[in-house]
Amino acid sequence: MKTLLLTEKDVRQLLTMGEVMKEVESAFKEKGLNRVQMPAKLYIFYKKHYGDLRAMPSYIEGLDISAVKVVNVHPDNRTKYNLPTVMATIILVDPKTGGPLAIMGGTWITDIRTGASGGVAAKHLARKDPKIVGFVGAGAQAKTQLVALLTFYRKLEEARVWSRTKETRETFVTEMQPTSRGVAKMIAVESVRKAVEGADIVVTTTPSREPIVSDEWISEGMHFNCIGADAPGKEELDPKILTKAKIVVDDWEQASHSGEINVPLTMGMLSRQSVWAEIGEIVAGLKPGRTSDKEITVFTSTGLAIQDAVTAQLAYKKALAKGIGQYVEII
Repeated sequence: MKTLLLTEKDVRQLLTMGEVMKEVESAFKEKGLNRVQMPAKLYIFYKKHYGDLRAMPSYIEGLDISAVKVVNVHPDNRTKYNLPTVMATIILVDPKTGGPLAIMGGTWITDIRTGASGGVAAKHLARKDPKIVGFVGAGAQAKTQLVALLTFYRKLEEARVWSRTKETRETFVTEMQPTSRGVAKMIAVESVRKAVEGADIVVTTTPSREPIVSDEWISEGMHFNCIGADAPGKEELDPKILTKAKIVVDDWEQASHSGEINVPLTMGMLSRQSVWAEIGEIVAGLKPGRTSDKEITVFTSTGLAIQDAVTAQLAYKKALAKGIGQYVEII
């Protein structure tokens, strides 16, 4: 059996945000209709190295797509080793035989499918004509979130970005301005408050383990894409925000253990009844998304294995069509 090997460079040239958003939305729908097998992420913690490793298998039965991803999160990688915070490898599996159709770099897939999930969430949960987006965190995830929002909305009046270091937030502006012509004004701001206050959509992508977005800065109609809280103990929002918001998760089991809601749940500030829906239920039409311009909505993204599977399948199909990659005989 021959297996297609795709490098990160190969994968990057194969995927566009619009295509990935379409695939991710279809994966969410399949989950909402209970047509997927997706065990919760398995974690290994490297405490002395301030990092973790996760294994993420899935099978989307209706689409007959299956994959396994192994992905790390090491926040110090960039400064200590000049490596990405998140790195991943994906095995795309043939459900008929169990053999590996492809092995591919999964770092860009992780970034772009996470951005795509934020775009899909905003489509269903944010107001229809947002003008201002605030970014709390300025890394790779923030960049793909901006691309996804522009892919759906086409134009924004203002994008504000905050990060712990001046260099990081200014680099975000420098790198993203040339490819984000739909944003009339893009600015680096010196505080989280300046990024959040008055925004229509707020995107949080930090590894924080304590709230950094205050309830005092929140106004009616805001939508939050919460991306950073993806492990137990992580949180970015003041829990008071969650108590008055319509909360939508990507997956209840994952979100309750490692998403934005995990700490407030353990504190007793939230319960399962506090969560309105999984995003797949909304995409599938089983529950409504935003129902008024005054609602505060929160999407808690932990990252689903099915997102990786459909994105890897898309990369594989396009690689076959374009003759990209090389074959190896692993089995």
